Amino acid sequence: MSTISVQGIGMTSRRTRERLISRLAQSGIKDQRVLDVMREMPRHLFVDEALSHRAYEDTALPIGYNQTISQPYIVAKMTEALLDGGELQRVLEIGTGSGYQTAVLALLVKRIFSVERILPLQEKGRSLISKLGMHNVQFKHADGGFGWPEKGPFDGIICAAAPEQIPPELFEQLAIGGRLIIPVGGATQQLRLVVRQSETEYIQSVLEGVKFVPMLSGSIR
Repeated sequence: MSTISVQGIGMTSRRTRERLISRLAQSGIKDQRVLDVMREMPRHLFVDEALSHRAYEDTALPIGYNQTISQPYIVAKMTEALLDGGELQRVLEIGTGSGYQTAVLALLVKRIFSVERILPLQEKGRSLISKLGMHNVQFKHADGGFGWPEKGPFDGIICAAAPEQIPPELFEQLAIGGRLIIPVGGATQQLRLVVRQSETEYIQSVLEGVKFVPMLSGSIR
């Protein structure tokens, strides 16, 4: 796990960040580790400068290429659900996007393997992660629906785009006892938790209704 080391991290007022953390706690986020990491995370670095004044609002924001940086509540909810199964050694992230969720995870788990299909987004996210002093993340430019089989199995998988159905590759790459957090659906989506009980048994539960960008096939340079 890493620590944040970047100059200028205190540029945004502590009061603004504390308001966000208070809202997350009021919305039901209970894991103090998640709240502490998100309090310190400089979200303004992960959005366009023109939107930096909105960085600590609890809302999704555009990052280009028809993608968004997720709402802080959703990042916290998914991270909390992932951590609820115990300490995580190897986590697969589908959709690096801005790198914000990646950075939050990097402070909470041992190793992150992050896949992104849009190369310019991945390069920007990789640069930010490096500037923040996080060295436990590996990146891959590829179609996330196939996961990253060479690096599996994973004791956690987190997905930032919604397929109509969960790709079988993600089930296969989940370690026994591992947890998959993924939005599923089209116009109506559910955030689901999948726990692998054995070689052939998976238990699924619905966490809440959500709205994510769709999971698309193919990669973009």
